[in-house]
Amino acid sequence: MDKNILFDSFEINGTELKNRVGVAPMTRISATEEGSITDIMVNYYRSFAKGGFGLVITEGTYIDDKNSQTYHYQPGIALDGQAKEWKKVVDAVHSEGGKIFMQLQHTGPLSQGNRYKDETIAPSSVQPKGEQLKFYFGEGEFKLPRTITREEMNEVKNSFVAAAKRAKSVGFDGIELHGANGYLLDAFLTEYTNLRTDEYGGSTENRVRFLVEIANEVSLAVAGSNFTIGMRISQSQVNDYFYKWSGKEEDAKIIFGALGKSGLDYIHVTEYEAWQPAFEGNEASLVSLAKKYSQLPIIANGQLENVERAVDILTNGGADIVTLGKGALANHDWVKKVQKGEFLSDFKPNEVLYPLANIKDFEIEE
Repeated sequence: MDKNILFDSFEINGTELKNRVGVAPMTRISATEEGSITDIMVNYYRSFAKGGFGLVITEGTYIDDKNSQTYHYQPGIALDGQAKEWKKVVDAVHSEGGKIFMQLQHTGPLSQGNRYKDETIAPSSVQPKGEQLKFYFGEGEFKLPRTITREEMNEVKNSFVAAAKRAKSVGFDGIELHGANGYLLDAFLTEYTNLRTDEYGGSTENRVRFLVEIANEVSLAVAGSNFTIGMRISQSQVNDYFYKWSGKEEDAKIIFGALGKSGLDYIHVTEYEAWQPAFEGNEASLVSLAKKYSQLPIIANGQLENVERAVDILTNGGADIVTLGKGALANHDWVKKVQKGEFLSDFKPNEVLYPLANIKDFEIEE
């Protein structure tokens, strides 16, 4: 096993990463009630860059003062004042030699707390499966969403563009559009949550259309050298963990093929175990299918804190970068530990996610 590939530099659209290991986006509900950054968030993000991670992707950040907020105490970039506060995080990560992308999120049908609106919106009025997550202040079933109008779809596009511009204006190195896990964009992609009969529903080509249009509009608005635009894609959802695309590899071909031509600079694929076959009867992982059909740089996420697995998916699995969630939470200095051959701590969910998934006290090793 050649660990050196983990520490090779990698460039995406002019953004030079010092290595191929990043921090995955993880909701931490540690902002103010008004969606502004707090000091503990600045130190939290700084700690990952100080620990050697070449890339940090922020938690999902809401994009407007309408229906996009997912959780109470979630940070936003819907307002100029919120964006200004994020500059503290950007400067902290940059000061430690890391690069940072902001993940932009519209919750769609899965909101558990929104200070602006009581209702939720989705491609179609379909009751979401499952129940809200208690460690994000959730309780009971999700609300029944209202069907989004065409006018509101245009407003959502404009909100993604405006949020991307704000992120760029305060120094972020890029943005990631959240197209995964059952939130609004993924709800368009998912067959049973999208029952539309217009050009955004029905076939896979139609269901991916809204994602492609947003990627196109954002790239046209903020694209340029040294600013990177990506999208996160999954099959599983926070409320439907075992969902799979029914069209299997053909769906992957259509989805990743369309996104590969949409102006994106990378795709961030997340699966429970990123190296596993994406579909029954096919040995290919979703990561490798994303690479095959998009021809873009691919970030892989899903149980890759094991060093051998991370090396293998970079070497043989189609990934260009790996991101860590639980591994990063357990080891803010994962990269430095691996470089030095030091022991990696195990993730302890009871200490990190309960009773709430907010940022707990931690030490930054000097």
